[in-house]
Amino acid sequence: MIIEIKYKKLICEFGKRVYEKGFVAANDGNISVRIDENEFLITPTNVSKGFLTPDMIVKVDGEGNVLEGDYKPTTEMKMHLLVYKERPDVHAVLHVHPPYATAFAIAGIPLNQAILPEAIVSLGTIPLAQYGTPSTDEVPNAIKSHVYDHQGVLLENHGALTWGKNLENAYYLMESLEFTAKINWISRQLRGDRELSKENVAKLIDIKAMMGLEGVSPLGVDVPEGTHAKKVTSVNEQTLSDRDIELIVDRVTNSVLNAMNQ
Repeated sequence: MIIEIKYKKLICEFGKRVYEKGFVAANDGNISVRIDENEFLITPTNVSKGFLTPDMIVKVDGEGNVLEGDYKPTTEMKMHLLVYKERPDVHAVLHVHPPYATAFAIAGIPLNQAILPEAIVSLGTIPLAQYGTPSTDEVPNAIKSHVYDHQGVLLENHGALTWGKNLENAYYLMESLEFTAKINWISRQLRGDRELSKENVAKLIDIKAMMGLEGVSPLGVDVPEGTHAKKVTSVNEQTLSDRDIELIVDRVTNSVLNAMNQ
């Protein structure tokens, strides 16, 4: 019970942060935290994230059944539960409508350019999930294929979603996502959205590996055999887009050719 009170207060704190940050307006957005293998705390529907109180937070199970709480859970609960189901290592999910990221989502443009070194190391690429009607199964179905290899996703004509090892992690990923979108937009106005070279991206990937952010689970969670989530070893693991894979193949090929020519 004490730990649940702690998490409820934390959800309220980050609800206030996203509201004051301008990531949501009115009653937009939703936040959730895993408290047990099949129990979650989630924000209620039709309540401003900036004015949440602990008694408003609802406890639900993995099927969306209300276990405790006097409020109705957010109508977008299904996409939260999908992430938790597919990613046993994830302990928090955040959905908001940050202006720049949402603008990219509306324009149908994923955040997959190698522009900012910090974004490459900490965030990775952010794909675009096909539009789905909010509160329906269309949304979780649209994000499912992106959950395993990314730390967040743009929801077409809707907003953004991030997930992490804890709520603070999920929030900072969202901050990074929005900042990356803002810088991307500004650089496009200057016609200067130049991408880093493959060589420079390769160096960043090496730095990420040296920092211990690849292949290391911060939670020490063993992913059950037979699940899609076994593809993922960490919520901090480098996102491997087609661009990343192409880079790695090029590096291996060049190394082989160099060795043959010696």
